[in-house]
Amino acid sequence: MAGPNQRDVDAALFRRVLGSFPTGVTVVASTTEGEPVGLTVGSFFSVSLDPPMVGFCVGTNSTSWPLIERSGVFAVSVLADDQVDICRMLATKEANKFATLTWSPGPVTGAPLVAGALAHIECQLETAHAAGDHWIVVGRVRDLVAGRSDGGPLSFWRGGFGRHEFLADGR
Repeated sequence: MAGPNQRDVDAALFRRVLGSFPTGVTVVASTTEGEPVGLTVGSFFSVSLDPPMVGFCVGTNSTSWPLIERSGVFAVSVLADDQVDICRMLATKEANKFATLTWSPGPVTGAPLVAGALAHIECQLETAHAAGDHWIVVGRVRDLVAGRSDGGPLSFWRGGFGRHEFLADGR
């Protein structure tokens, strides 16, 4: 129930308004009993430089997250704009999402690194905080590598995929 000076927020409007903000698309993955497990994540972010930490949000109804959490480690692969099919495949509830996916084990954690990604970040699970219908997960970076340099990042905006275009050089 809404408190003083608050009102209930319509879920459809909330989704539409927040969809106005583009997000990058990543894959978060680990292994359990020697088998790869992973999911697509659009809410990935930097947390800290010292110590180096990153975070992401995952729904509490995810079937992949409990397996990743149990492993204690994960890798984040930053998808390139030509990897929409990988994004879609890992966003499903399929049992063996990695069956047709090319990946290699990370050198530090052994977590799956998606081939052709723009970057890979291997992490040790630091903490996970409950937040409504999601978990806010924080990982301590153990290794990172810039992947390919061609192409741009895959982005998600207003319910669809897009490409990044530089409009200025940031100076």
